[in-house]
Amino acid sequence: MKITALCTAIVLCCSFSTAAQNPSTQQVTTNFKDTVSIKRDTTFWQKSITGGVNFNQASFSNWVGGGVNSLAISGVGAARALFEKGKTSWDNTADFQLGYITQRGVTRKASDQLILISVLGHRIKPKWDLFASGTFNTFFAPGFLYDNLPAGVTDFKASGFFSPAQLALACGLAYKPNDEFSLRISPFAPRFTFLLDDAVRFRETLVGGNKVIVRDPKAKAYGVNAGSTLRSEWLALQLQAVWSKKLSETISLNARYQLYANYQTLDAIDHRVDLLIAAKLNRYLSTTFGIIGLYDKDFYDGFQVQQTLGLGLIYNASTFRKK
Repeated sequence: MKITALCTAIVLCCSFSTAAQNPSTQQVTTNFKDTVSIKRDTTFWQKSITGGVNFNQASFSNWVGGGVNSLAISGVGAARALFEKGKTSWDNTADFQLGYITQRGVTRKASDQLILISVLGHRIKPKWDLFASGTFNTFFAPGFLYDNLPAGVTDFKASGFFSPAQLALACGLAYKPNDEFSLRISPFAPRFTFLLDDAVRFRETLVGGNKVIVRDPKAKAYGVNAGSTLRSEWLALQLQAVWSKKLSETISLNARYQLYANYQTLDAIDHRVDLLIAAKLNRYLSTTFGIIGLYDKDFYDGFQVQQTLGLGLIYNASTFRKK
């Protein structure tokens, strides 16, 4: 009995000693019979990726009601990587979209978007953060205009990769009352607009009483002066609001609003709204409805809208922890 008690005491002392030396890798069970090795979670990153491919096809043969054979395909994607440790967070998101449609043997771009957003935050109160952020957006592929062109011209290149592109840097205060909504206010938000292809520069002229687009390498485009590839706006205010809501087990909503106001041109404040509603039909199929609204006088003297609706394959992967 004494020998058994002594052996038990030695085992317990060794167990406690080992656990004390390696608190991150071992834990002693409460029944005092064995020691179980447990890896402590030292991963502060949470990641997710969503991708989809949408298809749309129509064909007609001797159809008296009329119609045009068409084939449309588009790809959408979104990725997020969030680092959280103590009061510090680093949230990175990327949104991608590219689609084409073919009618009568002619292929045209139907949708195009590339947006990267990175936000570094430090919590100062339960619902308030100090933050610094960067927002970058451009297009993947060349875009063309097809209306109001001179005789004999079928299309006109109006955009492309880095033509234009915008990079906005910001710092300020963020309000995050919950996991669904955040509002970031930046009284100092310099923005840089890039234009690397002079082929997208044009002006409007009157031909026969009608407005016609003509190429003009000396024209100002997207706010960038002729002979330059960069426009810098140093003194500006930026406001960003993000709302992500799971409406049901299969339907989710993601909305983002951005306001940008150059202090020197407050009569031309920029507004952008991104809205995406996704409904998951089953494990592999989903339908998406998206709207992009943009008001930027440097791009166009009016309100621009892009709307997409698709049904197709979807892929989801996430390591985000449920709260």
